[in-house]
Amino acid sequence: MCLYNLQMGLTFQVDRTDAGGGRRGRLMLPHGVVETPVFMPVGTAASVKAVEQGVLEAMGSDGRGAEIILANTYHLYLRPGHELIARTGGVHRFMSWERPMLTDSGGFQVFSLSSLRKVTPDGAEFRSHLDGSKHFFSPEHSMDVQIALGADVMMVFDECVEHPATYERTRDSMALTHAWAQRSKDHFELHKERVPWFQQRDGATQSLFGIVQGGMYADLRRESAERLVEMDLPGYAIGGLAVGEPREVTREMIALTLEWLPKDKPRYVMGVGYPDEIEEYARMGVDMMDCVLPTRAGRHGLLFMREEVGGPVVRMNIKRKEYAEDARPIDESCGCMVCRRYSRAYLRHLFVSGEALGLTLNSVHNLAFYLDTMQRVRRDLAG
Repeated sequence: MCLYNLQMGLTFQVDRTDAGGGRRGRLMLPHGVVETPVFMPVGTAASVKAVEQGVLEAMGSDGRGAEIILANTYHLYLRPGHELIARTGGVHRFMSWERPMLTDSGGFQVFSLSSLRKVTPDGAEFRSHLDGSKHFFSPEHSMDVQIALGADVMMVFDECVEHPATYERTRDSMALTHAWAQRSKDHFELHKERVPWFQQRDGATQSLFGIVQGGMYADLRRESAERLVEMDLPGYAIGGLAVGEPREVTREMIALTLEWLPKDKPRYVMGVGYPDEIEEYARMGVDMMDCVLPTRAGRHGLLFMREEVGGPVVRMNIKRKEYAEDARPIDESCGCMVCRRYSRAYLRHLFVSGEALGLTLNSVHNLAFYLDTMQRVRRDLAG
């Protein structure tokens, strides 16, 4: 079965949906095709930490690499600046990455600066975490920055409410997010042809996704989803999760929200999670996910693996002395470039010696583990 959503620059096709709701499909974007469900490595400052782009393109057991990565609007706005990146031809050319990309709106980063920000109906005023300088993000400014960056997919400007939050606080924040989403869409429609690669891509433009908020309240989640669906955007994200709530609550909010989102448009859960979580959510019907965890864990010496094929995910602490003479790979069932070549003993040596290569190899393995998890899920969903 095929379902399509054609918007300038985006086509989404669902080839098969299984009994549990999981979907096998593909997302066609100006810079390439993305097989879904997909995990997107996070390249915060136009760099997936410690991993070079050529390695990103070839990692994983099948050598297909990451088909889409995420960059951070807030960080690139502050340094080196979106206008500089636009002058180089956009973020793809700036970082030498010709595959699809997604940028967030900057809303979550502003939310995380709780002591340095002030939110009004017009937007959010905040101080840079770099030098304390004062800045202001409105929905219109977020769109201008993201258009200048030129990722294939961009997000409406939203407010992410803290957890826990009262019903009234969550409702008011959600209403602000809806108003900002409409302003984001209106501004994007007026200025979308300013994307740096508009001419080179035969007039294709970026695609603007909405973000469902509503905290941990089911009725607000439904209201948010229905309001955003009325805006007829080409895709929808589920935001405001993985902010401290129990995992079962995260799962409940995702399951409920999926019921209220269109089946013919891509569905994206932002900022989650562990490998078993992304597998679970993909099998529920989520098409896109991102998380900093693979590289962050790798830089702290934590490696994801399975002790037996099909077994539970285990976090290995490579710093432990028991691995000092262990000649085995991280995961004997893993076909990534790290497990094919290096032993646990060597990886432990690199880490405890403070060698930068250790951080890179740990990150490469963890990212490959996530990508291979999604490859296996896609294979299962294909039937």
